[in-house]
Amino acid sequence: LKRKNAVVTGASRGIGRAIAESLAAEGANVAAVATNAELLASLCDALRSKGVSAHPVVLDVSDFTAVEKAFEDIHGKMGSIDILVNNAGVTKDNLILRMKEEEWDKVLAVNLKGCFNCTKAATKYMMKRRWGRIVNVSSISGLIGNAGQANYAAAKAGLIALTKATAREFASR
Repeated sequence: LKRKNAVVTGASRGIGRAIAESLAAEGANVAAVATNAELLASLCDALRSKGVSAHPVVLDVSDFTAVEKAFEDIHGKMGSIDILVNNAGVTKDNLILRMKEEEWDKVLAVNLKGCFNCTKAATKYMMKRRWGRIVNVSSISGLIGNAGQANYAAAKAGLIALTKATAREFASR
């Protein structure tokens, strides 16, 4: 992955941080995307110590206009977007009878719409180069469901379907 440029959403902690660190260990430059500026700064310092460039990007992936602008900036700084890892996600667990509309909307907005937004923004640059890789992080909950996680399971099931549809659209390119 030397000299490849990767964008990782949800990069400030957990799985996203581990993905960003693994990509950097393999020589990829990383644009680390999340909502927590402090955690992103710490991550990017750690990534730079591995000899790669790292750019913190404070971004709400559910905001389409902000995503378009951020990816334009990332492309301008890095010169290309070769890899996108859609990992950003939130949980707002509750039983359906108690789930608030805001809990449903927030999880779908980040976990599913955020992936759409970032994929749409990245593929524009990948198509021009006729090369790119997109990895979407889903969950077993998207296949089997989970009590108290109707919103999360629905978002992750949607993400699985979005991944399949996107693959059919872009695989030949």
